[in-house]
Amino acid sequence: MTSSLLSCCLLFLTVCPTDGFLFYMLYRCEFNVTDVNKAEFTYSHYYERKEYVRFSSSLGKFVGFTAYGVKTAERWNNDTTALSKRKADTEGFCRHNAGLWKEGVLSKSVQPSVVLYSSTSSSTSSSGRHPSMLVCSVYDFFPKQIQVSWLRDGQKITSDVTSTEELADGDWYYQVHSELEYTPRSGEKISCVVEHASLDKPLITDWDPSMPESERNKVAIGASGLVLGLILSLAGFIYYKRKARGRILVPTN
Repeated sequence: MTSSLLSCCLLFLTVCPTDGFLFYMLYRCEFNVTDVNKAEFTYSHYYERKEYVRFSSSLGKFVGFTAYGVKTAERWNNDTTALSKRKADTEGFCRHNAGLWKEGVLSKSVQPSVVLYSSTSSSTSSSGRHPSMLVCSVYDFFPKQIQVSWLRDGQKITSDVTSTEELADGDWYYQVHSELEYTPRSGEKISCVVEHASLDKPLITDWDPSMPESERNKVAIGASGLVLGLILSLAGFIYYKRKARGRILVPTN
């Protein structure tokens, strides 16, 4: 699985009254989960939303981005106390918290749930028939990295497959959807395969071509309605015939 680059920020704001000026400081830590000891720490000063001076742990000093920032950086670089404090923040704030983040959050994993269903395909095959579309939807997994593939009779399918990117749900979980367009063949076995860090082995979900329970219920309800309609129609016809037999015809002059 590929590594991830994450960042955490600590923001201090100083807001002045209307028509005043805005000044704030930003602590930022960027790290790769494979090696938090290489985390990059930056400490920046902003004035009117423009960064004018920054400490960078990779450079080990302050750098300025405006005329005032250049003078400020030069002064702080000559101040051993200020420089030592920011270097200490690299370990105390950035790498320490990156380690806690990795241990407490990034090392955790949540197993995905899989829903495999049939959808309608708008394209037409060379034989003139509309091929079928199978959708493998994978929900509520963490971390983000995941692999979804398809098997036909145990062999990996490499064509007619489209997949979305991993989509964030906004609650630390992700979802992804993979579609397979194919022409059904009698006796074949189609499977969706999910590989994820939370799983000891690939999660294989086989496609069951039988009608889903929801569809069976719809058919059952429709059939029941049809039978009931026929019974009511027959009862009405019998009632009408009986009434017709008991009716007395009066000749007209």
